[in-house]
Amino acid sequence: MTTFDDREKGFESKFALDQEQEFKAMARRNKLLGLWAAEKMGLSPDSAEDYAKAVVRADFEQPGDEDVFRKVAGDFKGSGLTVSEGEIRSKMDELASVARDQIRAGE
Repeated sequence: MTTFDDREKGFESKFALDQEQEFKAMARRNKLLGLWAAEKMGLSPDSAEDYAKAVVRADFEQPGDEDVFRKVAGDFKGSGLTVSEGEIRSKMDELASVARDQIRAGE
């Protein structure tokens, strides 16, 4: 193998690792978002865990964050809570940062 081939493999490995970490971070973010939403809706601890798992599963419906946003916003509306789009999106951004830090720290 040449040095170029070694470098190419190194870049490919780093890209794969970065993608894996981002996937884990988004799944963690969605769980944290689900727990936050469950607390706002007054769910019991067991129900909160189940709800957080449902939020994580919602992310697999389509690419991007809109499926997660729609689930949480719809559930807030269904439970009679008025939570603005801005508050939900802000919390998603905040928790994405928290989740990335946790994944990098190996938590």
